[in-house]
Amino acid sequence: MRRLIEAGQALVAELDPEAVLRRILEEARDITGARYAALGVLDASRQSLERFITAGVDDETRRAIGELPRGRGVLGVLIDEPRVLRLRDVGEHPKSYGFPPGHPPMRSFLGAPIVIRGEAWGNLYLAEKQGSEEFTDEDEDTVTILAQLAATAIENARLYDENRRQREQAERAVRSLQAARDIAEAVGSVTELDAVLELIVKRGRALVDAQSVLILLREGDELVPAAAAGRARGTPTRRIPVSGSTAGRVLEGGRPLRVSDVQAQLPIIADAFGVENVHAALLVPMQYRGVGLGVLVAFDRGASGAAFASADEEVLRTFASSAATAVAIKRSVEADRLRAAITAADAERGRWARELHDQTLQALGGLRVLLVSAQKGPDRGRGVVIRQAIEDVEVEIDNLRSIITDLRPAVLDDLGLLAALETLLERRRDAGLEIEAQLVAADELSAEPLGAELETTVYRLVQEALTNVVKHSQATVAEVSVRLERGEILVVVADAGVGFDVSASSSGFGLPGMRERIYLAGGQLSVESAPGHGARVSARIPIAAAAGEVGASGPDQVAS
Repeated sequence: MRRLIEAGQALVAELDPEAVLRRILEEARDITGARYAALGVLDASRQSLERFITAGVDDETRRAIGELPRGRGVLGVLIDEPRVLRLRDVGEHPKSYGFPPGHPPMRSFLGAPIVIRGEAWGNLYLAEKQGSEEFTDEDEDTVTILAQLAATAIENARLYDENRRQREQAERAVRSLQAARDIAEAVGSVTELDAVLELIVKRGRALVDAQSVLILLREGDELVPAAAAGRARGTPTRRIPVSGSTAGRVLEGGRPLRVSDVQAQLPIIADAFGVENVHAALLVPMQYRGVGLGVLVAFDRGASGAAFASADEEVLRTFASSAATAVAIKRSVEADRLRAAITAADAERGRWARELHDQTLQALGGLRVLLVSAQKGPDRGRGVVIRQAIEDVEVEIDNLRSIITDLRPAVLDDLGLLAALETLLERRRDAGLEIEAQLVAADELSAEPLGAELETTVYRLVQEALTNVVKHSQATVAEVSVRLERGEILVVVADAGVGFDVSASSSGFGLPGMRERIYLAGGQLSVESAPGHGARVSARIPIAAAAGEVGASGPDQVAS
């Protein structure tokens, strides 16, 4: 009884299902003195054995026996009638099949069913009681109790294992949701596709505990290495054909693939990314609205380089769907941004062409006519004509200087943003616009430099906003504010003019150009106006993002 209590405590304390089964056999042999012990696990139909675990039989003897029993003969009696069976000589039982060649001799036999929640789960078998010709009543009672303890221990271990699997599944689901959230945030906060791809491979690697993860994006009839994390080292010049390649079949078939021998099945990919000494791989298609955009490839799970399981496949497949959406959105945004940039550039060229044609070219044409007439006219009138021509040339020089300044003010390069803004405001004041300005102090800019790109963005924003005030608002007074606030630069240009309907479409390129500039700088632009109530243009731009720290810190930090 003491040994049974100790055995019960040991069994209940063991939480690994396989270890419980081995412990049952050890305790049964030890307590009853049996030379051999076995545990048969019933299949789903409960008509035969799907597993047969032995103790006391060495590996050489087990190989000599050959195929393990499936529950026929005497073993099948316990399956048909789940109750204790004790035999002095198992060979004398009417249902005995005898033993196969190489099987050790066995005479005495004791078997007991293991019943879990009222249903037979398997059977415990003992044979060859040492020091006696047969098992005793005490052995029968012992094995009955031991089978009951075994049932409890097996059920506890199974529940624990199931809870563990469910917990791991929940953790994987949470990690997958977090990764999808990080990607969604990166799509909104990171301007470059490469940064989003870097985030995808890093998050994907962590999700399935892979040693390496890479992305192959489709370009025409080829797959191009786009990003890698871990031990993989991408070589973007190496391209993989979609037709005839394993990755291409995954892409076009839209179904994941688990690979057990990378060198045999994925030699091109392994070579393209410099992945060495890898064994297993998991390939998952990246699909967006039924269109294959690329393939996500993971190599070797865990430190030991184990194969990937079906749970890994499911997690990475879900993650790849989010990744494909991010890639599609980013590509769409970049295409729209490129079209907007081209449109804005064309509009800008058209604007300066009109300025040069309507103003400078016309004036030069008039100057030419004036000089030709002076050449053909009397000598006494030439002095007046030449003086007029000189005045016209000076005017046009000022006009050209103004155009050049609008294109790229030299003072912005030479003296910085503050001086350029003050010069811009003075020019607008000279043109008749009264401006109330609040500009950032020079010492503030020295303490927190903006960088050339951000200075240009701020200058262009104020310039374009004031141009709109002069051309469209009919206002005589405007307000301009440029200040620093908690790592951001805030720009506001307001007027009390006629206003306009913000929701109405516009044929001009002033507002779209401003929006494009602020978007590229990682900021936000707000336009408030209504007919008869003036207009207010305000922008908020992060200094760090505009200075390029987003690209330097990497997508992990951006998304966190």
